[in-house]
Amino acid sequence: MSTDDHARGHSSATLSEASGLSVALSPEIRPLWAGARLCGPAFTVQGAGGDNLSLHHAVLQAPPGSVLVADLGGARFGHWGEILTVAARHRGIAGLLIDGGVRDAAETEALGFPVFSRNNAIHGTRKDFRGVLGRPVTVGGVTVHTGDLVVGDIDGVVALPASGTEQILDRADTRAAHERELVKQVRDGRSTLDLYNDFRTAGR
Repeated sequence: MSTDDHARGHSSATLSEASGLSVALSPEIRPLWAGARLCGPAFTVQGAGGDNLSLHHAVLQAPPGSVLVADLGGARFGHWGEILTVAARHRGIAGLLIDGGVRDAAETEALGFPVFSRNNAIHGTRKDFRGVLGRPVTVGGVTVHTGDLVVGDIDGVVALPASGTEQILDRADTRAAHERELVKQVRDGRSTLDLYNDFRTAGR
């Protein structure tokens, strides 16, 4: 099983808790359309608010299967829309995570391209700043490096450090199995207070 496939089996919340690290992005970063799910290695983009030239260059240079992770300073401009979405899909890019605004939500959903952004905005952009690709960026309050694993779903987004991803996924497997057992016990009639009292006793 590939790392990406392994990660797709877990929610962002499970991965965040299993990591024990500050990997969860600000809850203000949300999916552009309902049901969008993001998973893949980051390809980082440092751009400028109100300018989307860096994203055009990133689409051409990012490896297939990667997630564009762009710092646009949270700016309320439509940095990304239908045309870039079509270009990204053609290049095999897996999705976009952007600290900034995007537009063309309906068209992006129809294309099935996952986008997570800080806001939706219709203001147009200039094309003056080529940006810097591949350097660490800060998105949603978390520093992301190219190669880090990005996972996003309805609950939020996490960026897992590349050097520790496998260990985090193994701990997520353990955590998920434990939670399934808890759900089973609750369905069998045990109360949640009983279960958590068991945890405290076991920890003594």
